[in-house]
Amino acid sequence: MARAVGIGLQSFEKIRENQYFYIDKTKFIKEWWENGDDVTLITRPRRFGKTLTMNMTEQFFSIQYAKREDLFEGLAIWEEETYRELQGTYPVINLSFANVKENRYEKVRYRICQILMNLYLENRFLLEGDILEPREKAYFNRISETMNEEDATMSLHYLSLFLSRYYNKKVIILLDEYDTPMQEAYVNGYWEQMVSFMRSMFNAAFKTNPYLERAIMTGITRVSKESIFSDLNNLEVVTTTSPKYDDCFGFTEEEVFDALDEFGMPERKQEVKDWYDGFTFGNRKDIYNPWSILNYLDKKQFGAYWANSSSNGLVGKLIREGSKELKTSFEKLLQGESIIAEIDEQIVYNQLDDGEQAVWSLLLASGYVKVKHFKAYMSDFGEWKQEYELELTNFEVRTMFRGMIKKWFMGAASDYNDFVKALLLGDVEAMNEYMNQVSEAVFSNFDTGRKPAKSEPERFHSVEAITERFKGQNASACFYHGFVLGLMVELSGRYALTSNRESGFGRYDVMLEPLHPDREQGIIMEFKVFQPRKEKDLEDTVKAALKQIEEKKYDTSLIAKGVPRERIHKYGFAFRGKEVLIGEE
Repeated sequence: MARAVGIGLQSFEKIRENQYFYIDKTKFIKEWWENGDDVTLITRPRRFGKTLTMNMTEQFFSIQYAKREDLFEGLAIWEEETYRELQGTYPVINLSFANVKENRYEKVRYRICQILMNLYLENRFLLEGDILEPREKAYFNRISETMNEEDATMSLHYLSLFLSRYYNKKVIILLDEYDTPMQEAYVNGYWEQMVSFMRSMFNAAFKTNPYLERAIMTGITRVSKESIFSDLNNLEVVTTTSPKYDDCFGFTEEEVFDALDEFGMPERKQEVKDWYDGFTFGNRKDIYNPWSILNYLDKKQFGAYWANSSSNGLVGKLIREGSKELKTSFEKLLQGESIIAEIDEQIVYNQLDDGEQAVWSLLLASGYVKVKHFKAYMSDFGEWKQEYELELTNFEVRTMFRGMIKKWFMGAASDYNDFVKALLLGDVEAMNEYMNQVSEAVFSNFDTGRKPAKSEPERFHSVEAITERFKGQNASACFYHGFVLGLMVELSGRYALTSNRESGFGRYDVMLEPLHPDREQGIIMEFKVFQPRKEKDLEDTVKAALKQIEEKKYDTSLIAKGVPRERIHKYGFAFRGKEVLIGEE
């Protein structure tokens, strides 16, 4: 009989005591201990068992769980006598920043201080007797939600001292989701304050702490060393591309298929693989996300469980407000193609608005894209380059992104759908009516990437304003690439949509290639911004766009693929602010 599935359980003790479905990951304990690293940072996407692993590690080592062999009997770690003797023999400090999600620095510091205060309250027994000196007891009693920054940043250091003195043994520190406050700081505009606070705390807890035996930090991203880890030269970083612990987080294909056998669904293996396989950690290319697998075993139906399990707001913002090059790359990913990108696995949050490299690094760390191929080489300028071929992780992720793009147009959904219908019917008058309504409703959603403001994000409400801010760029790209992604989602069953590709003697803006050229027309669109020095009105801009389609022979690739010349529709789009004029050849 299949075991019961406990959704969202992060207590190792509760899972074991109730005999819920569990895939044995206790070999992580042995592997981590034998590696002997002082401080280990492990990054994995959300919902990949990081918190459960930290809870399991705490309950294995902590003196508070001494003699709880019942939790580990029958598991891999209990097969070795050495580790049976190690269980329950260390003081452990275990804390999590997973819920530190505040929009102001003062609030986030207060939340962290609450967490630190609770650690001290759990160890109030240290105040008994003469273990602590009077001045140490005074410090202990100062730990509160409103303590000063100096006391807060030293709190883990001093708690390590107090516990090691009490037990006559160095401590193990486990910090889960260390980077959540950093992401919130980036989004809400208090990055520098957060960096200063975290750097001081981490230095005191993990670098200048003689009472520390070992430590583990987990998170989604590897925040750049220069920001908060500049003093930690004893830090071992394990990212998704590292071979260490490559099968300790997430489920392997063998584990998933065994689970499907246990739950009486062996015939679903290929479908489950298509939906949820694709994560790559180190040298393992067969990793599944546990959240989706557990939900599928429980509900026995497919869904985007992992992709929709928490807010994807930052990812959506970066893509929606990204450059035209980033959107073009994203279009390729949605089409099932791969892209080539340079990746630096150190996430520099304050560079996310300035270049694609940081964005792709974040998407890789977060699990939305995977590495298909990796190449390291020396450039012509003597620089060491790391080049990654990336693709979307699996069908679940693709489904999530399609849903995200639809939401971009939610405020003008009916007008957008009417525009698409008019486009397919070749009704230029209706296209103009609906497109202007769509532009009015959603134009400001597609600003080119910028650093987040400290209060209300900056917005550009006209093409001219964007042109002024981003000289040398095609300003219409700020809107039309988001618009193109929307078309891609709406017409995926009938058309292959591409943009900025070569055809004839140039690169067209948008092309809709019919999947059935014998039944449907091909469509070419060229976007241009009104230039008052060269053009009298929007009609002139439309004529310039249509002339470019003809002179560059953009219809060459459609004709080569069997679309009759007379079934190719060519449209010029002219922009002036939010005003749009569409003309047809």
